[in-house]
Amino acid sequence: MPTKNSPDSPLYYVLSTLFVTSLLLSNITAGKMASLLGLTLPAAVVFFPITYILGDVLTEVYGFYRARLTIWLGFFANLFMVVVFMVTIALPYPDFWTGQEAYRTVLGMTPRLVAASAVAYFAGSFLNSALLSRLKVVTAGRWLWLRTIASTLVGEGADTALFIVTAFGGTMPFNMLANLVLAQYVWKVTYEILVTPLIYLVVGWLKRREKMDVFDHDVSYNPFIIDWRRDNE
Repeated sequence: MPTKNSPDSPLYYVLSTLFVTSLLLSNITAGKMASLLGLTLPAAVVFFPITYILGDVLTEVYGFYRARLTIWLGFFANLFMVVVFMVTIALPYPDFWTGQEAYRTVLGMTPRLVAASAVAYFAGSFLNSALLSRLKVVTAGRWLWLRTIASTLVGEGADTALFIVTAFGGTMPFNMLANLVLAQYVWKVTYEILVTPLIYLVVGWLKRREKMDVFDHDVSYNPFIIDWRRDNE
């Protein structure tokens, strides 16, 4: 039966940990370029769509309140990681250390890239979760495939466009920016579509295991509200 509130669950924390880990790995690997199916893409496209898949699962099973908390955890974990990298790179090093430039190349991020990543992640993740939550109510919990794909189309679209434009706008021609956005967007959406059967299996197993299926009938989609009493009531 659908339930209104979602109690604490070890599985929720496991999924949230996987979400945050996938996000951090995506940002660490973003500087590596890869050739995938004829497209030149950052290696992060292998890991970052996992955050949207996990976001879908969290929202579908535990509701928007819990998904929102996980998104915020990922946001602050990512900022903390960036600060750690910046401090580590800035530390003085001995003369025999020859890996400074390589270290800086892999882990160094400019303020513009940090800002672009943060804005894109924040907007895309919340749009994805909020739309999936709302569509679940509208469809009375039917057509999970439609809800996950529709929310991904919107969330990944906002994320990809915001990141590319914010990070690289003004540094390359518009048509090149558009090609970058399109290539990454198509890859991420295709990724989600291909793993839809797996999402069905995971969501079904979790609902049976947790004995919950949250419908957000009276939820606030304001991303800046964390109602701890509601989360734990």
